[in-house]
Amino acid sequence: MLRHQTIESLTTQQADMTAEGAIALLDQVAAQIIVLVGEAGFASLYARSLFVSQFQFPWLAVDGPTAQADHRFENLRASLRAQPLWLAIEANRVLLLTLTDILASLIGEPLTNSIMDLAWGDKAPMKSGEEQKK
Repeated sequence: MLRHQTIESLTTQQADMTAEGAIALLDQVAAQIIVLVGEAGFASLYARSLFVSQFQFPWLAVDGPTAQADHRFENLRASLRAQPLWLAIEANRVLLLTLTDILASLIGEPLTNSIMDLAWGDKAPMKSGEEQKK
């Protein structure tokens, strides 16, 4: 699946992925999702994604609702920083996969891929559309 490949690549290609890098990937997707469903819609989607991801990573802290973009992921950032790098990278990968899986189930794969293209642009190794047809 294109979406899964993109997330896998983005989270593993950066050997120096830090909590800040992980949050940046999530924040870029959040900005695009908020345009479509609003802050409350994203907050619900994110809360569900965290809940599901906590089955595999129970140490992931739940963020309280906030409309302030610069504080949106503070608890997640602290949770990721407290873990070994490899574990933080894996948790971030699972969280992004879960978030986009839920989103795709609601709005469809093509629109979800478009959101990812907008969010990550040139960072994404594959794009939907023309490159996918090759």
